[in-house]
Amino acid sequence: MNIDAELAFAPAVEHLRLIADKQISPLELTQLYLNRIDELNPQLHAYLRLTRDQALEMARLAEQAVVRGETLGPLHGLPVSIKETQMMKRVAATAGSIVYADRVAAADSAVVERLRGAGAVILGKTNVSEFAMVGTCENTVSEKGRNPWNTECTPGGSSGGAAAAVAAGLCSAATGSDGGGSIRIPSNFCGIYGIKPILGRVSHYTGLDDPPAMNLFSQNGPLTRTVGDAALLLQTLAGFDRRDVNSLRDQPPDFIAAANADIAGLRIAWSPDFGFAEVDDEVQDVTWKAAQVFEELSCTVEEVALEIAPPYDTFGPILDAGSHASLGQYLETHGDRLTGFARFLIERGPRTTADYAAAMGQIALQKAHMADLFEDFDLLLSPVACFPAFPYGKFPGEKLSGKSAYPEQYWNGAFTMPINVSGHAAASIPAGFTKEGLPIGLHIVGGKGGEVVVLAASAAFEHVRPWANYRPPMS
Repeated sequence: MNIDAELAFAPAVEHLRLIADKQISPLELTQLYLNRIDELNPQLHAYLRLTRDQALEMARLAEQAVVRGETLGPLHGLPVSIKETQMMKRVAATAGSIVYADRVAAADSAVVERLRGAGAVILGKTNVSEFAMVGTCENTVSEKGRNPWNTECTPGGSSGGAAAAVAAGLCSAATGSDGGGSIRIPSNFCGIYGIKPILGRVSHYTGLDDPPAMNLFSQNGPLTRTVGDAALLLQTLAGFDRRDVNSLRDQPPDFIAAANADIAGLRIAWSPDFGFAEVDDEVQDVTWKAAQVFEELSCTVEEVALEIAPPYDTFGPILDAGSHASLGQYLETHGDRLTGFARFLIERGPRTTADYAAAMGQIALQKAHMADLFEDFDLLLSPVACFPAFPYGKFPGEKLSGKSAYPEQYWNGAFTMPINVSGHAAASIPAGFTKEGLPIGLHIVGGKGGEVVVLAASAAFEHVRPWANYRPPMS
């Protein structure tokens, strides 16, 4: 048995117990992950940059606190990664774009502040799609991110590097953000757990004086190997922050307790397609079988005729307008050096007035439709995406050709974008594999219970269908 590998893949809560019991030091654990990153990142490109010196100093200070018997924070000594779009003071912050190639953050984002305050060790910043716009992991400042289950394939996006790092054992846990599926899509493609909280649960303060308004639906959240780890990380990140106008003022629920809650009697809706999506047969089979597991857990599962309009041309104009407002000034200076999908979205911004108004109307209708659904059900289950991870350059969405004006990388969000629009909490849980060994996730969308019911259902599923023992070939 490879003891180092076993430790690298242990749950974050186990790492914290070992640190508190002085069975392993934060410095040893941090060095273990840095060694693994040195070995595997040249193939995976999961990290855009390491903060090696800062991480080792954080770990040394954490170790000294343990030795002195000080009160330890909830993430004390835990080595984590942050997404490239999340600012860390005095560290480069490119957002995956040549536009920001020389930008260095002057302040921490709220996510990084919370991690520091909890005693976490920040290993580095993970790979993203340019400006975190789409569900793949390609940009203009680095190599494409790779999937540890098959390095020819995308890990998803935009938090693709975060998901790959967790799946390959290159950190104990990771933070990401989800504006149209950017936590759930890569979690699905990489076989890990990822949850998108409700809007405002985790502060979206970026650390910038003029935060970009590129995506009004985006929410920060955790990517982890287990549900318990996600509950712990979410508990640490959640809370009111007056610098974020959407920040919720109420006290966050007890997410850690939620991961141990009884779910017997939950009423669960199942939709195989949201009324429009054309889903890969293997994805359909694996996710339907996973949905049926909840009947073993004393829940009722009922297929519903959910009718949601395809989200691409509804969600798109909102992103177009925000992208142009934030980034339009760079078209003249950097336009020919941007990825095609980034240039496409930014250029459409000035032309979206009528489309924007129509999109807002569709969003209102969709919110009402989802509210009606959750009058009768506690949860909604579906696939996370129409297809599993795919090789770069071989997008499997031929059936969508001609149905949307938007670039193909954008279409990964068939099931996830509508939930960003409605604002519900949602997670991707590992549910099975394709014949080729690629992970497939089940989408769990919470109704009135928000993250609490999603975490409870996720943990119950994990208990009877555990996934943490599955490790990718590149690990």
